[in-house]
Amino acid sequence: MNKQELGNQDKKEKARELTEDEKKRLKDFEELADRMVQQGYCRVELTVSIIKANWFAILLLIPLFVVGGGLFYLKNRGLGDERLISSLLIFFGAYLVLIVVHELIHGVSWSLFAEHHWKDIAFGFMKQYMTPYCSCRVPLSKGQYIFGALMPLILLGIVPMLVGILIGSWLITLLGIVMADAAAGDILIVWNLLKYRSEAKEIVYMDHPTQAGGVVFEK
Repeated sequence: MNKQELGNQDKKEKARELTEDEKKRLKDFEELADRMVQQGYCRVELTVSIIKANWFAILLLIPLFVVGGGLFYLKNRGLGDERLISSLLIFFGAYLVLIVVHELIHGVSWSLFAEHHWKDIAFGFMKQYMTPYCSCRVPLSKGQYIFGALMPLILLGIVPMLVGILIGSWLITLLGIVMADAAAGDILIVWNLLKYRSEAKEIVYMDHPTQAGGVVFEK
């Protein structure tokens, strides 16, 4: 059956130089995809362009600051007593650590449902876009895929932002806002998945091994 291209159309991005590990994962994925197509499945690409995700993150930051900052001000009527310079140093250090934790949360979340758990999780880094990523090697259900995709947004973005507002810490609130924005690509991926409609009786969801987003196999 035909392969539908509904996802990332950026040819330069899709043709980026891969590491040896990425090449092996892509080879294994394509072999699995070929077997599924031979079994009568139609392959539907729902990947997302990193460039598009970065632009979305820039736009998303505005409403996040308006909502998060507005709620913080309404609750606390000010910025509190935190020292600016030391707080900013802590912020940048924490941000770098949390970017890594973001991908680990993806991995831990998906590993709960993967056949071989942590062994089915892989990590990589797109040096051209300075973007780390996590990938699951095995099929997942729609709910499992969305769960793993959104957990960093919830745990590192929404929860810290609300906690920061409640306890009056603008540093924690700011970290929550920025980490919620760091999940912009995940939000796009889930949006693509949710808006895709299919009447197929059998649907299998796979994370793409080298691109952001997933691939649907259906028949």
